[in-house]
Amino acid sequence: MIPDPLGPLLSRPVVVAPMAGGPTTPALVAVAAGAGALGFLAAGYQTADAMRAAIASVRAAAAGPFGVNLFVPGSPAADPAVTARYVSSLRADASRVGAVLAEPAWDDDGWTAKLDTLLTDPPPVVSFTFGCPDAGVLSDFRRAGSVTVVTVTSPAEAQQAATAGAACLCVQGAEAGAHQGTFGNEGPATAGTALLALVAQVARVTDVPLIAAGGIMTAAGAAAALAAGAAAVQCGTAFLRCPESGAHPVHKAALASGRFTGTTLTRAFSGRPARGLVNQFIRDHPDAPAAYPQVNNATRPLRAAAARQGDADRMSLWAGTGYRQATDRSAAEIIDRLDPGR
Repeated sequence: MIPDPLGPLLSRPVVVAPMAGGPTTPALVAVAAGAGALGFLAAGYQTADAMRAAIASVRAAAAGPFGVNLFVPGSPAADPAVTARYVSSLRADASRVGAVLAEPAWDDDGWTAKLDTLLTDPPPVVSFTFGCPDAGVLSDFRRAGSVTVVTVTSPAEAQQAATAGAACLCVQGAEAGAHQGTFGNEGPATAGTALLALVAQVARVTDVPLIAAGGIMTAAGAAAALAAGAAAVQCGTAFLRCPESGAHPVHKAALASGRFTGTTLTRAFSGRPARGLVNQFIRDHPDAPAAYPQVNNATRPLRAAAARQGDADRMSLWAGTGYRQATDRSAAEIIDRLDPGR
């Protein structure tokens, strides 16, 4: 039995990850709700108005519960000159795809406006990545009737989030695709703790229900995470190639291509550690500074132009370690195949 507060939200222990930038669509979230799973809209990089429209779309298409994910803002990079030099080094890449790099500006991703919007019309679940919001924020959502989830990557982060009042924790292992949800952005972009070990570690320091995320592509993988102490599993890469995914066709094709033979963690595209398929851009720029979202904002035109031209070597092809098992089956079928109790 799935423990409260997740129990009323899930008839099967599968969560569809909030993949920002397009892959997680309202259609994918609605299908998840219809299949007894829980899908998360990715509000990262969206305006509050766009987030509101996506929520309305899900509510119109699905009767089941869903979640919305927000990025917790960090602080500007300590040395703007280092960031500026790195962005300047990308001009040749931008020129190759006919793009002009944007300014490496810092922003809070519309944090306050999104909080206000969600508290005015609360969804069933709200999750947070890149940090733990203030206890007051978590308390506000609890009073509004939303279940809160905080992404953690270590036992210390788990303890902090549980103390702040998070109702659930999303435990993200090193195998996970896209951005690591670490509270800070310090140190080298190297792998953290493998998922099963991390779930066991976190389960020893808190009794808050855990959602395991990172590299889970099969029912056997899900069963192993549940056995380690998770109440449910969160999957993103497993859904990237499905028809309901909004991932770019070049991204979908790269996941199935023999040309890309592995993943790595990199700050090259965004200034924050993220796992993606190893392409030429990642190989050429191993020295990216810890400067998020400044680098991410600066490279956005480059990445968009590369996508328009079908240039997979200058796109951020985010993927977890299990990407070879991603299929183009429907989202409902993928959910069914992930459920160890089917």
